[in-house]
Amino acid sequence: MQDKLEWAEGRYEEISEQMSQPETIADADRLARLMREHAQLEPVVTAWREWRSLRDRQAQAEEMLQDADMAEMAREELAALEPALRQKWHDLQVLLLPRDPNDDRSVIVEIRGGAGGEEAALFAYNLYRMYTMYAEKRGWKTEIVSLNETELGGFKEVSFTIDGDGAYSRLKFESGVHRVQRVPETETQGRIHTSTATVAVLPEVDEVELEIDPKDLKIDTFRSSGAGGQHINKTSSAIRVTHLPTGTVVECQDERSQYKNKDKALRVLRARLLDAKVAAQNAEIAANRKSQVGTGDRSERIRTYNYPQLRVTDHRIGLTIYRLFDVLNGDLDEIIDALIAADRAEKLKESMENG
Repeated sequence: MQDKLEWAEGRYEEISEQMSQPETIADADRLARLMREHAQLEPVVTAWREWRSLRDRQAQAEEMLQDADMAEMAREELAALEPALRQKWHDLQVLLLPRDPNDDRSVIVEIRGGAGGEEAALFAYNLYRMYTMYAEKRGWKTEIVSLNETELGGFKEVSFTIDGDGAYSRLKFESGVHRVQRVPETETQGRIHTSTATVAVLPEVDEVELEIDPKDLKIDTFRSSGAGGQHINKTSSAIRVTHLPTGTVVECQDERSQYKNKDKALRVLRARLLDAKVAAQNAEIAANRKSQVGTGDRSERIRTYNYPQLRVTDHRIGLTIYRLFDVLNGDLDEIIDALIAADRAEKLKESMENG
C-alpha cells in the first residue's frame, strides 16, 4: 500500500509541474485531462502527507519518553496520536479503493411505471419530481429527453438528463424497482395499494468514446403526441432511432426541432449501448463480484415508500427513515450517503480479503 501512496504522490507532483508548462496550457484537451487526474489524486496525496506528519509527531513523542521531565506530556501526545493514525490509515485504504471510471459523468435517468396501472404512472411522476428536485439542490441541470404522459398527469415513461460533476457517483445506486404503498386518489374504499416503477441510471457517454456507425442506424420521424393522443404540433419533429445490430430503439419528441431531438436520442442510445456492454461484462464476473450494493438489476426491488407510516426503506442496506415527504422533495443525501458508505465497506472488506 505504501508503494501505491508514494507513486500517487510522485504522479501528483509530476502533473503539477506539467500543468504549469506553456505547451500544456496551449493544449486545452490535455490540460483538462491532467486537471481531472490532479483532482482525483489530490485527496489521496493530502491524506498521505497528513499521515506522515502524524507519524513524525509520534516518533518525536516516543523520543520524549526518555526525558523524565517530558515523559508525561509525551504519553498524552501518544495517546491522542494513536487513534488519529488509525483513522487516517483507514481513510487512505478507502481512498485507494478501485474507482468507478464513470463516477464523474453526467447521467441519463429513465423511469417507467410498472405494476399498478395509473397509480404506477403517478408514482413514476413522483420519482421524476424527486430526482429533479435533488438535482436542483446540488446545482445540476436537468432536461427531458422523452416523455409519455397519462391523462391524469402520471408518466408511463420519462427519460431525462442530469448534467453535473459527479452525478453518476451519487445516483448510480438508484437503478432498480421502487415500490410505493399508499391509498390512490381513485380508491373510494380507502384501501392501500402497492405499485411499482423502475428506474435506470445510465452514465452519459461522449461521442468520441462510443462511436456509432451511421449505417447501423435507422431514423424515422413522426408527429409528437401527448397524453390521450393530443398532437403537440403538426410537424413531424419527433425522432425514432433504431440501432440495427442490437435492436435498441430510442424516441425523442420533447423538442420542436428534428435536429435537437436526433441529438438527444443519440445521447440516450450511446448511454444504453454502453450500459448493455458493461452489464454483459459484469455478468461474466458476477460470481466473483462481492463489492457492490445490490446487483443493479432492473428487476431488483430496492426501495419502498410507505405513505401511511411516512416511511422509506432501502432494502439493500436495511435503512429505514421516517421522513417520506422530505425524501420525495429531493432530500436524498441521507440515503445516498449510506449506500455509498456500505459499498465502500464491502469493497474494503474484499480488498483486505484479497490482500
